[in-house]
Amino acid sequence: MFEELLGKKNTILIGIDIGSYSVKAVLMERHGSQYKLLQCARELMPKGIMNDKEIQDIEAVGKVIQRLRKRLPKQYKQVSVAVSGSTVITKTIFMDASFNDDELATQIEIEADSLIPYPIEEVNLDFERLGINQADKSKVNVLLSAARTESVEARVSAIELGGLTAKVMDVESYALARAAKLCMHQLPSDANKKLVAVVDIGAHMTLMSVIRGEDVIYTRDQSFGGDMYTKNIVNYYNKSYEEAELAKLTADLPPSYTFEVLAPFQTAIIQQIRRAIQMFTTSTSEDKVDYLLLSGGTALVEGLAEVITEELGIHCVIASPFMQMNQGETLTAENNQHNSEYLIASGLAMRSFNSCHI
Repeated sequence: MFEELLGKKNTILIGIDIGSYSVKAVLMERHGSQYKLLQCARELMPKGIMNDKEIQDIEAVGKVIQRLRKRLPKQYKQVSVAVSGSTVITKTIFMDASFNDDELATQIEIEADSLIPYPIEEVNLDFERLGINQADKSKVNVLLSAARTESVEARVSAIELGGLTAKVMDVESYALARAAKLCMHQLPSDANKKLVAVVDIGAHMTLMSVIRGEDVIYTRDQSFGGDMYTKNIVNYYNKSYEEAELAKLTADLPPSYTFEVLAPFQTAIIQQIRRAIQMFTTSTSEDKVDYLLLSGGTALVEGLAEVITEELGIHCVIASPFMQMNQGETLTAENNQHNSEYLIASGLAMRSFNSCHI
C-alpha cells in the first residue's frame, strides 16, 4: 500500500496534517516558482482520539475530516497525508549505483529484516534515490521509509470516512523540511547555503528537520509539546482544560502568569531544542546549526523566538508559509492570522508538485 500511495501526481492534492489537537488542511496551486493559496482550514480534534501521533478512534477522526471537507472546494478530493512518531523509520542506506528501481526494490526487500526493527509483514516500505554517494561513486544514497501497516491504514481509513481519497502517504519530518522553502525569505540571504533547523512544536510531539538547501541532513521526533503549557495553566489557576486553551488565546491570565507559567515553559522549550541540536551534532559531522525556523501552534507562545535567539545564540523566526503567496478570494478570516501551524500541511500540499519524498 505504501508504494501505491507514493505514486505519480495526477491532480492538485489537499495537504492534511492530522495532529493531536486539530486537523489542518492546505490547498495550493503553483505557477512557475510562485504559489497561490486556494484555501486553508482547521478543525479541532476531540481529546483522547490521538495518542503519540497514532489514531485511537478512526471513526472520530473521520468525522473531523468530514467537517473540514465542507470548508474546501468540492472539486478537490485527493489528499496527501503523513505518518510520524515511533512507528515510522527513515534511514539513508547505500546501494549499488547501477541498480534500476526494480533491482533496488528487490535488494531492499532482501535486506529489510536487518534494516527494520519490526516484522517485515507488519510494515509498508518505500524508497527514494537521493543521489550518488560522494565518498564512493559506485554507490547511490537511498532514503528508506518504513511505517507500521496499521498506522498507514488508520490514516487511509479516516481520510476515506471524511469523504476524500488518500493519494500520497508521506513522513511528517520530510513534509516539514519541504515546506521550509516557503519561509526562507524570512531568514538572512545566505540561509540557502547554511544549516537551517526547522522545529515544529505540536501539542504532544516536537519534530526537527535540519536542511541545507534542498538536502535534508537530519530528522528527529521527540515527545514534548504545548499540552504541557496548557496543563500548567490548568494546575496554577484552577481552570478546565478548555478554559485554559481559551485563556492562552485571549491572554486572559493574571500578571503573575509570566513568571509562574510562561517563563518556565519557555525554558523547557529551549532545553528541548538545545538537546535536539546536541543530538544532531553528535550524530553528524556538523558542529552547529545556523538558523532556526519555528512552527506549530506552540511557536506562537509569547516572545518565544526572541528568547530562543537570546539563549541559544541562533537567529530564530516564526514560520509564516503564506506570507509571500498570492491568496484566493474564498479564504476566510482565520487565514489572515499567523499561520505557523500550517507548515506541515503546506509541505504535504506541495507533494502536488513533487513526486519524491523531499
